[in-house]
Amino acid sequence: MHAPRALIAEDEPLLAQALQQALAKAWPELQIAATVGDGLSAAQKALELQPDILLFDIRMPGQSGIDAAAEVADAWPDRQALPALVFVTAYDQYAIAAFEAQAADYVLKPVQAPRLQQTVQRLQNWWQQRQQTQVEASDDAQQTQLAQLLQLQLSLNAAQPAPLQIIQASVGSQIHMVRVQDIVYLEAADKYLRVLTSGQEYLIRTPLKDLLPQLDGQQFWQIHRGTVVRADAIDRVQRDEAGRLWLQLRGRPEKLAVSRLYATRFKAM
Repeated sequence: MHAPRALIAEDEPLLAQALQQALAKAWPELQIAATVGDGLSAAQKALELQPDILLFDIRMPGQSGIDAAAEVADAWPDRQALPALVFVTAYDQYAIAAFEAQAADYVLKPVQAPRLQQTVQRLQNWWQQRQQTQVEASDDAQQTQLAQLLQLQLSLNAAQPAPLQIIQASVGSQIHMVRVQDIVYLEAADKYLRVLTSGQEYLIRTPLKDLLPQLDGQQFWQIHRGTVVRADAIDRVQRDEAGRLWLQLRGRPEKLAVSRLYATRFKAM
């Protein structure tokens, strides 16, 4: 039995250090594999190191802890049990949403030793059970966890201002007023975001993570970390021999891949 390993993602260095010290006292056997300070590094490091436990701050530069956790879950090796997830946050409403999404636990900042001890106890019980059972995860278990993370993303994005109606895209010396209802899909491309209608393509500099909360979540569905489609532009969904889903859109010739996290959206009625 190897010692449990954890990854801490916290953008405030003093808080990250305090959390690490508090964990060392509460659970000396727990090894801190790494500490990172932003959401993009959190996902990258988690996939690289594959720790047993993730302690993610919810609000971080780059992307939120929730989005980072979703990215990790989406790219995690098939049939390998996902790590336990603990959200660290200063905002009660995020903590409650995280707990309802069945993260292992949440911790409010500033971290209090008695509350952290409760989290450690939960994690220790989880770790003991994991060591006593088969580590390989079933497809159903992974799909359930992916669906919970997706629902958490959707619920937190729902409390946003009125959705965007027009996107202003520069083309040479002109600014085109692109109606959001005409967009078929959006795709991240290097430093730009591709905005595609049935007959045109525009490039804008607004990152997808910044634009997505301004779109109506009922109309625009994220299908991949870098791809969002208008739901009523989807013509059909196909599954290939490997079980991966692909979308065929109305008015566009290309097929778009659906990542595992967002495959839970597509179920026959």
